[in-house]
Amino acid sequence: MVLCLTAVCLLCGAVLGLVYAATYDAIEAASLKALQASIGQVLPEGGALSEANHVEVGGQDYEYYLSTGDGKTLAYAVKSTVSGFGGPLTLMVGVLPDGTVYNTSVLSHTETPGLGAKCTTDAAFVGQWKNFPATKSLKLKKDGGDVDAITASTITSRAYTLAVANAVAVVKNLEGESVAVDAASGASAY
Repeated sequence: MVLCLTAVCLLCGAVLGLVYAATYDAIEAASLKALQASIGQVLPEGGALSEANHVEVGGQDYEYYLSTGDGKTLAYAVKSTVSGFGGPLTLMVGVLPDGTVYNTSVLSHTETPGLGAKCTTDAAFVGQWKNFPATKSLKLKKDGGDVDAITASTITSRAYTLAVANAVAVVKNLEGESVAVDAASGASAY
């Protein structure tokens, strides 16, 4: 019986390994395509896009892309990850050099379907990030800021807002301002 069970386990492991190897390139290509689409969504048109760059701010590594034109930086696309209600929430955030949020796009999340997952579909919530002025406060209105939350999803709304605020802080640091990234960026955003 032990030999039979071992043989079945080895066979199943081999099949899983073969399926992984056969689909790896397709999965990587789909991930790259989704990343490129999100970068295109969060940056203004017309600039030349750089390769991926990395910067460490507040002890956390951030991936970012530059959009340049006429010898100057037009915008940044920053990949920002924080902990939401259900786990990691990863955004691509387009930020202009003055700190204005050009747009946002959700790359991945594990939020509750029908509640926190509305961060990708709630038109009012998603729409408020388009050209969000640098002069406004990146906190929820219930916390004294200017951001409208998703109904019944305060934790996800705070996490999303924190991810955007961290991306803006990264851009300000890249632009020469010394701005701290919120310490909760790697922890729960309650």
